[in-house]
Amino acid sequence: MEGFKEIDVLDILSEIISEGILIVNDQHSITASNHAANVMFGYGEGELIGEPLDVLIPKSSRADHGKLVSGFMQHGKARQMGKGLDLVGRCKNGDEFPLEISLNPFKLNSKRYVLALIMDITEKKKAKETIDYWFKIFDESLNEIYVFDPETLVFINVNLGAQKNLGFSMQELAQMSVLDIKPSLSEAVMRRLVSPLLSKRKQKVVFETEHKRKDGSTYPVEVHLQISFIGKRKVFVAIVLDITERKNYTQQLEKTVEERTQQLQEALKAEKKLNELKTKFLSLVSHEFKTPLTSILTSTSLLAKYTESEQQNKRDKHIATIKSKVKYLDGILTDFLSIERLELGKVKYELTTFPLSKVINEVIYDANMLLKEGQRIKYPNNIDGIVLDFDEKMLVLALSNLVHNAIKYSPEETDIELRVTMEQEQLNIEVVDEGFGIPPEDRPFIFDRYYRASNVLTVQGTGIGLNIVRQHMHNLDANVTFKSNKEKGSTFTLHIPIKNKENEKNLTG
Repeated sequence: MEGFKEIDVLDILSEIISEGILIVNDQHSITASNHAANVMFGYGEGELIGEPLDVLIPKSSRADHGKLVSGFMQHGKARQMGKGLDLVGRCKNGDEFPLEISLNPFKLNSKRYVLALIMDITEKKKAKETIDYWFKIFDESLNEIYVFDPETLVFINVNLGAQKNLGFSMQELAQMSVLDIKPSLSEAVMRRLVSPLLSKRKQKVVFETEHKRKDGSTYPVEVHLQISFIGKRKVFVAIVLDITERKNYTQQLEKTVEERTQQLQEALKAEKKLNELKTKFLSLVSHEFKTPLTSILTSTSLLAKYTESEQQNKRDKHIATIKSKVKYLDGILTDFLSIERLELGKVKYELTTFPLSKVINEVIYDANMLLKEGQRIKYPNNIDGIVLDFDEKMLVLALSNLVHNAIKYSPEETDIELRVTMEQEQLNIEVVDEGFGIPPEDRPFIFDRYYRASNVLTVQGTGIGLNIVRQHMHNLDANVTFKSNKEKGSTFTLHIPIKNKENEKNLTG
């Protein structure tokens, strides 16, 4: 090297050392540089000789550098320059790069020099930045990341996300194995899970399990497990997803699907029942309308034959038949219209105050015209003075239906009795007959629309009267119930809410 030609050994060192070498005198001038230093700073052979050291230092760092060099010349010892600092060198073209410098002061011919050993750490710093970047991703990932030993299953490293979710510190986890946080997995099962990775049959294994926190609580996880290396050391890396929300969503979805399935099944049942009701309705209309219409047609035809004045009795008989059948058909149509209005919510109720005796008298008066041979209706006792706040029209409809049924389904020479009693805050009106009774198997369905008991199928009827009565009563916060003994008769009861406390006195004394 120039300036030290008498020391040939420096030329040899310059050729074999890859780091840059600079020698600076006490005037802060460069007296020697090797080939590596020249290339590093972008200078040709000999260009740096005699140049001030500042040409290799960024302008922003030159202010205090001279004092530091002078002080080091006087009292410094061999050391690394600026330890812990990010040192930067300046090239001939103005580019800057990171470097590390080792300083070695020495004397030669009574003069002070410093030998600087310089290393360009650009690649090293990039590598460190890359490592720092990936470590930051590892540590700050919201997913849990575990690194553990394939043999012992003991944790080597665990990121902050996992530590936070588990509640364990890294110091605690370093003494624990994978099995300590996976209560549902035995060692044998864990070994089977990782065996495809160790045998290289798979590059990744994915499975679901549970993790147990420090406080004993657990949460569902999905584990993505693979093999990696730390240097030459083989390790397992597990990226773990907390799937609590997914499980909750799945469970909610399954519950929703189950509810929708149940709703669909109920809808299908309702549709099936509706179809059955339609079939019953068509059969009912066919039967219940055909019979009276046939009677009307027959009576009309016979009327035309009775032309003589002395045949008036026969004409009156057929006219009565026609009136009776027309009234019957009108009743059926009224019931059908009532069902439609109930289903459409078009029924408007009118609550009024009226005496019970008025309704009883009206119902019995109309019913007397329907009585069979020897039948009679027994009037209830102690009802004078009883006043109701209710829909009078609906009470007449309901009570008439029960009384007409009692007449229709009871034989001749029997009694139909009306009884009125009080129970707590409701009035009970009972209609007692001595009729056919209702078979036990039919009783659960007696209020269903179009349903008729098996022992009265030969008696004309639509099976909708009781259904209408029940719907009206429920809409008015009232009720209708029954009890029956087969072949001994039935008792149907209207339960009417009452507000007038004076009624209790009228009934009890």
